This record gives sequence, C-alpha cells and structure tokens, in this order.
Amino acid sequence: MQPLTVSLVQGATRWHDAPANRDYYGALARRARGSDLIVLPETFLSGFSNDTRASADTMDGEGVAWLRALAADVGAVICGSLAIREGDTVYNRLLWMRPDGTFEQYDKRHLFRMAGEHTRYGGGSERLIVELKGWRILPQVCYDLRFPVWLRNRRLTSAAGGMDYDLAIFVANWPAPRRQPWRTLLRARAIENLACVIGVNRVGVDGNELPYAGDSAVIDPVGEPLVECGALEQVATVALDPAPLLAHRERFPAWMDADAFTLNP
Repeated sequence: MQPLTVSLVQGATRWHDAPANRDYYGALARRARGSDLIVLPETFLSGFSNDTRASADTMDGEGVAWLRALAADVGAVICGSLAIREGDTVYNRLLWMRPDGTFEQYDKRHLFRMAGEHTRYGGGSERLIVELKGWRILPQVCYDLRFPVWLRNRRLTSAAGGMDYDLAIFVANWPAPRRQPWRTLLRARAIENLACVIGVNRVGVDGNELPYAGDSAVIDPVGEPLVECGALEQVATVALDPAPLLAHRERFPAWMDADAFTLNP
C-alpha cells in the first residue's frame, strides 16, 4: 500500500440539468488535479430524483462519455453515481472511472423506500472492491451506509491484515434533517470494520426543497476525522497514509474474533 491522495468534491448539484452539472462538476474536479482519486456525490448529474425518465442516461450516453474524458483530463480515478437506464430498468449506478477509460460499476443495493426509490429503480446484488495504489476500496451509495451486514469487512486469511477492504467510500445525497445519523454512521462503519471511511455528500437545496448540509468527511479506523467539510461548496484533499491503518489492525486485531457468515443478497 502506498499513500493515496483523495479529493472530496462537495457541490450543489443543479436539479435535472445534466449539461450544467457537467460544467459545474468538471470545473470543481479540475481543482483537484494531482489527486489519485476524486469523489463526486450521488447522482451528481441530476440530483436525487425519482423522475427517472427525465434524469436517466445510458452507458453509451453523454454522462459516461463526459466522465471518461474528465478522468483522462485530470489524470485521476473519478467515482460518483449516475441514474443509468438499461432496457426498462433504471439503476443508481456508481462508476469507478480510470484515466485510461476503463471502469468498474456498482449498482446501489439498498434503495431508499421512504422516497419511493425501490419502486422506480432496480437494485444491485454484488459488492464491488477495486484496488488503487495497493488500497482495496469498497465503493457504496448513500442509503447503503445504514446496513452493516452488507458492509462487513470479511475475515479473509489470504488478505493482508485479514480484511477484504481498507477503505469504504459512500457517495450521497443525504438531507440535512438526518445529518446526525450520517455523521454517526460514517464513524461506526470505520470503527467496526477497522478501515478508513470517506463520505461525500452534496450541499444546497434540491428541486424537492430538501436542504443538504454536506458534512463530507474522511474518517480514520478509530473514528477520528481526518477531514470534515461544512455546509458550503468545497474541494477537500487528504493524503491517506496506510501506516496508521496497518498499525491499528496489528495492535487491535478484532477481525480475528469476527463471526463467519454467508451473505445471500
């Protein structure tokens, strides 16, 4: 594992205006040039909307092509989620876009039923773990944060430190009235999984009149913040050093006492 430079892009997503969001988030991402990884919020080209016919793109559409070009331009991996249509189904799909144009994808597993997301979007069934500079990274989307079984860092004796990931990333549109659970759960997921955690949320007010408080953060494996953003537009950059993470796992190997289980999504 090598030091990993990550930039959190906390922006005020324009409602149902993909061209404006491409311009807006493109400019913010270019401020993070030099990072290894740039993290954008959930549904950053549309806002969190159940109007899937208006907001959904396709994998060969403008949104994915733009993201591919942006990653090449800034020379970094970029991740964030888009509303993507495949046939008759729309997915809240996180893309892990590399500078060379290759990518991985993760479809949001847990759909936010309180807003009817489960009635309009299809859910995923497989976790994605990617690697960057030796870090094994688990990218997730918003409501997934509330489900610790899905996020459990599995005991793998073949993996370094006995864990299957080192860093979990949550991209979100998490409204301000629930900001305390957001802040608390980011810390809980880090502590219980002996991993670093990054959460990137949006700010501003969306088309449903919901306010967002940001609170994007980088949390270390004992629950302490390395970076905390407020409620304003911000690009925050942090260099993650693997040494404290590995040292913590060595002196506090709670993973060795973890319960074995099989997950059937």
